[in-house]
Amino acid sequence: MNRNPSQGALPSAQRLADKAFDALERFLHIEAVSGIVLLMFAAIALIWANSPAAASYEHLWHMPLSVGIGEHVVSRSLHFWINDALMTVFFLVVGMEIRREIHDGALASLEQAALPMAAALGGVAVPALLYLSVNGSEALRQGWAVPTATDIAFAVGVLALLGKSIPGSVRVFLLALAIIDDIVAVLIIALFFSGGLDPSGFLIAGVGILLVLGFQRIGIGSAWAYVVPGALLWFGLLQTGAHPTLAGVILGLMTPVFSSPSLERPVETATGAIEEFVERVRQGAEDVQRLMQPVKRLRHAQRELLPPVVRVQMALHPWVAYGVMPLFALANAGVGLDGVDLANGGSLTVMLGVSLALVVGKPLGIMLSSWTLVRLGWCRLPEGMSWSWMWLIGCLAGIGFTMSIFIATLAFDGERLLSAAKLGVLLASGLAGAIGLVLGRILVVRARAASGR
Repeated sequence: MNRNPSQGALPSAQRLADKAFDALERFLHIEAVSGIVLLMFAAIALIWANSPAAASYEHLWHMPLSVGIGEHVVSRSLHFWINDALMTVFFLVVGMEIRREIHDGALASLEQAALPMAAALGGVAVPALLYLSVNGSEALRQGWAVPTATDIAFAVGVLALLGKSIPGSVRVFLLALAIIDDIVAVLIIALFFSGGLDPSGFLIAGVGILLVLGFQRIGIGSAWAYVVPGALLWFGLLQTGAHPTLAGVILGLMTPVFSSPSLERPVETATGAIEEFVERVRQGAEDVQRLMQPVKRLRHAQRELLPPVVRVQMALHPWVAYGVMPLFALANAGVGLDGVDLANGGSLTVMLGVSLALVVGKPLGIMLSSWTLVRLGWCRLPEGMSWSWMWLIGCLAGIGFTMSIFIATLAFDGERLLSAAKLGVLLASGLAGAIGLVLGRILVVRARAASGR
């Protein structure tokens, strides 16, 4: 009997493809990899903005892009759509991360959250004060919030590069601190960088929120159903004068932490759907609709196995880590050094203020606030933590990058001061990351020596 060789090769090819896709999926969820990709795009932006093709870099991001239906058209620059629209997805993931941590993570109880909360507040206050100490004029004071933020992706990515010898409590503490940092950054954006609020936009935003609540009430679990309410919320906030990316945080905080209630558990639904499908195939059912009924039940069960706050975050993570954030870095990290005039108008003090605040102010503020609370007996260090590890956390928290650059674009209207602030963020983030890697490597070697490995 002649046998088609491709028939025998097909299963092995499928197994190989499955393994490749599984490996790719695991690869895409490694924080260190996403941090490296982010760094690569920031480097590309810097090189591009300082190359002979620098004019094309500026022209690209100022290119108008129109979105709308019929006569209702919004025409803005590509830079606007990245910073004000696409970054909403980034803030959606941030909001869901906050929601998860408040529900059952490091922020679930006051006892757990007290020390990282104090550390984060110290890491916001001291950098802001340090920046203001070297930038006293009114025009320069606008950048006080730039060095208050921590880039979660970069900070956790650098920590991941140090390997598995890092105590788990160190990673959890850094995550909790960075998340609280994000909460503070969101509040700062809402309170200090939103213009005079137009009440008419609140009606549109309110309709979006009511639609989200209504959909949740009637048990709609598909994430796609919430795109229209989310767009209404975004547009409403844009109309009010508040920063529209806050829509992402609001939606993230509203994402349910439990699967929708049903008469039977998702596992039982899946089992029943599979049995029903097999039975109908055995009966020789040729009607596609009859076969699709158990398939739909199986899809529903698969969706409900994980709560929405976990499922949606997992689905969006690769898109945010390898799409939204690198694109943001490409659009915002390109600082033309020829256009940075550090000799006039306070540009030098802005750059130095941001850099010092991130590299020195962040670890100092985190250490001082944490040490004070522990010394007073109000808190204690988590198991496996030491003050040396706390210094490492403080250094890594000095990596501002994404959020700091984002706040800089809100704080400064003029290109000269904005470029100086961005340059300060880039220099400080690189230096803080390098210091964190060196210090972390020393601590890892010391920990291994102490354990006899």
